Amino acid sequence: MELIVGGAYQGKQAYAREKFPQAAWVDGAACTLEELLGAGGVYRFHDFLDRQMRQGEDVQALPGLIMAKNPDLVIVSDEVGYGVVPVDAHERAFREAVGRVCCALAAEARRVHRVVCGVGTVIRDV
Repeated sequence: MELIVGGAYQGKQAYAREKFPQAAWVDGAACTLEELLGAGGVYRFHDFLDRQMRQGEDVQALPGLIMAKNPDLVIVSDEVGYGVVPVDAHERAFREAVGRVCCALAAEARRVHRVVCGVGTVIRDV
């Protein structure tokens, strides 16, 4: 698995598509869990987590499920934990969940890339 993270609008998707041109990509804002588990790559993974949480799903088991069912998945996610802490309870829980899930994914990933201003840096390479 490869994890690509960075702030919003930093060029993560373009970077991912350039690095992994063979991947069959799905959009986390619209795909199902089954589509995600069968994809080569997923962008806007943070939106997938948000949708799952809004449907009452527990997303903490997702890293283990991904590693068991699709260990070659390329995941692109925004870092959402920066800035002002939201007043809305769901938004606070969402930010924490994205952070925890991405930490678990990073611990299992072959490589973790951080993208800033369209420039990717590998921050973990096992």
